[in-house]
Amino acid sequence: MVARVVPVDPFDLVVFGATGDLARRKLIPALYHRMADGQMPDGARIIGAARSEMDSDGFRKLASKALDEFVSKEDLEPEIRKRFLACLHYLQLDVMTPEGWNDLKGMMSDDGRPQAYYLSVAPRFFGTIAEGIGNVGLATENARIVVEKPLGRDLASARALNRQLAERFDEEQIYRIDHYLGKETVQNLMALRFANTLFEPLWNAQHIDSVQITVAESVGIEGRGPYYDNIGAARDMVQNHLLQLLCLTAMEPPARFEPDAVRDEKLKVLRSLEPLTDMSDVVRGQYRKGSKTASYFDDAENPDSTTESFVALKTGIANWRWPGVPFYLRTGKRMRKRFSEIAVQFKEVPHSIFPHTSAGPHANVLAIRLQPDEGITLSMTVKDPGPGGMRLTDTKLDMSFADSLARTGMRMPDAYERLVMDVIRGDQTLFMRGDEVEAAWAWIDPVIEAWQTTKPLPYDAGSSGPEDSLMLLHRDGRRWREIAS
Repeated sequence: MVARVVPVDPFDLVVFGATGDLARRKLIPALYHRMADGQMPDGARIIGAARSEMDSDGFRKLASKALDEFVSKEDLEPEIRKRFLACLHYLQLDVMTPEGWNDLKGMMSDDGRPQAYYLSVAPRFFGTIAEGIGNVGLATENARIVVEKPLGRDLASARALNRQLAERFDEEQIYRIDHYLGKETVQNLMALRFANTLFEPLWNAQHIDSVQITVAESVGIEGRGPYYDNIGAARDMVQNHLLQLLCLTAMEPPARFEPDAVRDEKLKVLRSLEPLTDMSDVVRGQYRKGSKTASYFDDAENPDSTTESFVALKTGIANWRWPGVPFYLRTGKRMRKRFSEIAVQFKEVPHSIFPHTSAGPHANVLAIRLQPDEGITLSMTVKDPGPGGMRLTDTKLDMSFADSLARTGMRMPDAYERLVMDVIRGDQTLFMRGDEVEAAWAWIDPVIEAWQTTKPLPYDAGSSGPEDSLMLLHRDGRRWREIAS
């Protein structure tokens, strides 16, 4: 079970690309869990749309296999599976042709319920699908359209995409999804800051030394090499995931917990980011062959590739809250371990009264872990137990969400469960607004442009990245937090 939920009213959800990997791995299991937890009503209708030749029974068999593969056995209940599969329907539709759109219209309910269109397809189809929905009169006031990253590959293409979507849908109907924002830990970052008097008075340059945001992956790009080779880590991770995490960490308290109030504050952060004019503040790398793994060149099927699989950078935020506080961002493939966290490093005490024999220095660190074990830890300095005098040591106050939920018999929900239901409810708080996307591209574009005449630095598969990324912090007298082996 998951914690208390509020059921939503019946809805229609059309999943374009319903036979693809994202739908099978994430969307279908997420919707099943929502029904199992009592949030999705039996009257909901999920319509899969794809080019594959299939009928509704075939789609239900595909979905049933996805449940067996991606939902744990203890969470699969025969009666709920039966009810869930009964909600599924299928339409064979090639979005690049005019045929089939009227058939889709004929399948939609006409009772005024929310109608959501999830574009689980390549970005090149976004504009075409939005146009097709609009041409048959489905872009009504009850409609919402959901688009996945990448949302453009630079500022110009992001603006073009926003214009395409705006031709058929109002901004209030467009849901630009970033699944990181649906993670429980990321949402708890806002609760931690804005629901506790303990942290918010300290959340500024007077008390915080630096912030590190790391999203490290142990896997390479195998399986999607040629695609990734046209994107790279800056576009794939920095422009969206890492900058969104930075915004939530650094933003001012919104006046209300409402979609535009939250997104207004995130936009202010993006527009306050210091430009990356000194390229010594940016490191990019590309993994090499490991003892048991292929090189980037092999995975990308391009021996001459200059695309980065690793980025580390230092930036600042030019406002009153954060003067002089460096924000270090790091992401990479084939790193030592899958590891994602936001680490807020507080300053040391201004004067230590304890003997120099006490191991030091000591500073509090608040770490928000996103994966693999979601939770929050606070590093505290305490006396080392024993009669040997006043010796200081660091210990952690640790809250693992998985452990906490396990003690109550609850399950950790996947990010897509929250986000899909937010779409149905019409809540855009955890989704990016068009001006946010454009501001992020405006900041990262000059860096990507500056890389056109350079090559990424090599790093060993299974390492922490290029040596230059370590020097990025060492020159400031700091160190990256360790990626545990």
